[in-house]
Amino acid sequence: MADDWHGELRHIRGAQLTGDTGQTMGMTRLEAISGKTVGSSKLWTGKTLVAPETNSGDHHHGDTETSIYVVSGNPVFVFADGDTEVRLETEPGDFVFVPPYAPHREENPGDTEAVVIISRSSQEGVVVNLPSLWSPVDRS
Repeated sequence: MADDWHGELRHIRGAQLTGDTGQTMGMTRLEAISGKTVGSSKLWTGKTLVAPETNSGDHHHGDTETSIYVVSGNPVFVFADGDTEVRLETEPGDFVFVPPYAPHREENPGDTEAVVIISRSSQEGVVVNLPSLWSPVDRS
């Protein structure tokens, strides 16, 4: 039995990832570490797949901070800065930080699948789908 000082480590195999988490059109999120899967209270981690020549829908992740690590492909992360659409073009080994409530989308203009690893500062996969990058965001 684990105590507060000697908690149990949990091993989640790649084949155990589940799609039973918040989804956005144009991409597939697979959950690994969450409150639901391992009982985490402050962390959500998963893998996202974006097919070639595909864009996700616009979305944000509520009050969570998000860290993204690019495993493969060349995904583009798009967000709005005033009236301008900003495009962050990435490659394997890059990291992207997404602050709370920041509307964005993922694009994969390439001809191979893009794979990223995502960690969020919550125990669940928070996703709020939006009609556009310029949609009002409810911060309550």
